Amino acid sequence: MTITTKLCPQALAFFRCVNLVLSGLQHINSPRIHISISGCDGGTISNLRITAPGTSPNTDGIDIASTNQSTTLTSTTLIFKQDDCIAVIGNSSYITITGVSCGPGHGISVGSLGAHRTHDTVEEVHVRNCTFTGSMNGARIKAWQVGSGYAKSIIFDQITLNVVKNPIIINQFYTNAVAEENAASGVVVSNVTYSGFRGTSATDQAITLSCSSARCSDIILDNIKITSSTPGRTVTASCMNAHGSATLTKPPVPCLLR
Repeated sequence: MTITTKLCPQALAFFRCVNLVLSGLQHINSPRIHISISGCDGGTISNLRITAPGTSPNTDGIDIASTNQSTTLTSTTLIFKQDDCIAVIGNSSYITITGVSCGPGHGISVGSLGAHRTHDTVEEVHVRNCTFTGSMNGARIKAWQVGSGYAKSIIFDQITLNVVKNPIIINQFYTNAVAEENAASGVVVSNVTYSGFRGTSATDQAITLSCSSARCSDIILDNIKITSSTPGRTVTASCMNAHGSATLTKPPVPCLLR
């Protein structure tokens, strides 16, 4: 989700709900966020189709904030050229996302976290059996340098990639302004697992783990095979202050620190 000072209306918002059930809707070209879920305890969101053109910036598909207690999102198609298909943002936990098709757009994001110096926490987010097609990102975690909090116990598993620019990315330097190169993100990222990724990257750098001096720890990459969408090209991984392990991973990630 991109921070903006000019806010258009959201298409559909749920606030302080319990055991929300949302199914069978089709959204086309919302002026801003299509569906916002905030302060809710539990729920099931399924069988949605959300579409937005490239001329509609800041139109996240589904934003989930301050929500916990086993919320599940499944069997949903998001056809986007702008912004996140799904964003799990501050103070959310126990979110399960399965069977989602996303693309183009900006992928499925944990964050952004810590904007405007806020303290944000996200934990127990499980993303499984999802497909990204032509998207800017696949599995993304993003945190602002000025914030605090944590993102932990996050799983991305059995992910299919079709010509994705940043298949796996952690960015602790997320900002719309000029980056403060020496500033650490106070949002600590830990215990994140990427497993069962298959498909193609549209760029040469398929894995980016860009962590501040606060560092990322317990990052696990396992059983990953990402190749270039351009025949004959190879893909690589890049790390900064990232600690963890990689097994059966292509491209190899020698930059990951123990």
